[in-house]
Amino acid sequence: MLAPSQCSGCAHTRPSNLAPVNSALATRPCRRGILPSKPSLQISCLAPLFPAHPLKLWTAKSVGRVTASAMAQAPMQPGAEEQRGVTMNQFLTWSGAPAQMILLMQALQTATKIIASKVASAGVEGLGDKLGAGADSGDRDAQKKLDVVANEVLKTALAASNVVGVMASEEDDEPCIVDGQDSSKHVVVFDPLDGSSNIAASIPTGTIVGVYARKGEDAAQDVLQPGEQQVAAAYSLYSSATMMVISVGSGTHGFTLLPTIGEFILTHPNISIPARGQMYSLNDARQHDWPAGLRNYITKIQKGEGQSGKQYSARYICSLVADFHRTLLYGGWAGNPRSHLRLVYEANPLSYLCEQAGGRGSDGVSHILSIPVTKLHQRLPFFAGSPEDISELESYGDVQQVGTKKYDV
Repeated sequence: MLAPSQCSGCAHTRPSNLAPVNSALATRPCRRGILPSKPSLQISCLAPLFPAHPLKLWTAKSVGRVTASAMAQAPMQPGAEEQRGVTMNQFLTWSGAPAQMILLMQALQTATKIIASKVASAGVEGLGDKLGAGADSGDRDAQKKLDVVANEVLKTALAASNVVGVMASEEDDEPCIVDGQDSSKHVVVFDPLDGSSNIAASIPTGTIVGVYARKGEDAAQDVLQPGEQQVAAAYSLYSSATMMVISVGSGTHGFTLLPTIGEFILTHPNISIPARGQMYSLNDARQHDWPAGLRNYITKIQKGEGQSGKQYSARYICSLVADFHRTLLYGGWAGNPRSHLRLVYEANPLSYLCEQAGGRGSDGVSHILSIPVTKLHQRLPFFAGSPEDISELESYGDVQQVGTKKYDV
């Protein structure tokens, strides 16, 4: 066994019983980056290894054999910023989230990992292909094979969590009642794979989720609660990295999947959308069909004649989760003036996340989260982003594109 050695990164001494098997590692810093993807350290306890440092990126999978009691000794963190680098499960536990909510979020993490893998291999497996003509429904878009796969993955994971009583999916015509008798279980609504039309082009896609408490004896009616009744929301982004952005009612936080350990790591604590941005996101090619108010507003901010006096830039991916995620981080707004997006599955969860981050969600006239839900696949115009930008947009009055015109692309 090697003698105790001094860490070159922070000058604290490693105990001799934790000396590296490979002596070449003995002088490496014990901060981020010490551990290779396949650890060569024989570790029996986590706390003595890093006694001077809060638990951050290292978890049971990343440091080797770590006992549950050692994990329990990890120091509590005072705030989200100090918790940067912890896993989502640790973050939720330290944040005081109810046990049922932690189990529900664990189910969403599992589903996200599986869907991310399927998205990455969709081209090889032919999952980007459309289903037959019979797959269309009056209130739903034409399905891709991957839509169906993602839908089944989410429903299976959520049902297995044993904390979900009712589910409603954008891909299904009716809610799915898992346990209609237990009123303590949650109601979960979701769009399994938003932006699936972009799969063949490898453009980012996402999953959107809203969570409610049961309210009454009629389980099917519980999915029609207004968005302001949500107790949590989340979206997953499948892009250059796989991310989950969540809120359980105490701010909005972003987690990035670290594939080497299979954990979602806190990378964006306490997301705060700027009060005003300098970007907007919508399809400019439809401007000839826009109402006068929206055309005037866009022209003003393009010229730098809006309230901020700055010229705005357009950033449009045509993938709602990707456009919304960029807006959440950089400010501005993203939306669609047509009655195209779904209130239950898209507008309400994203508005909840936006408002938890200090932003606003609107249909151009009304507060999204206050709009009554009258049917499961209800559609409406949707704008979300920086509060000052949304207020300025609404001030033009006529910003909703009325009519049922459809565009074939």
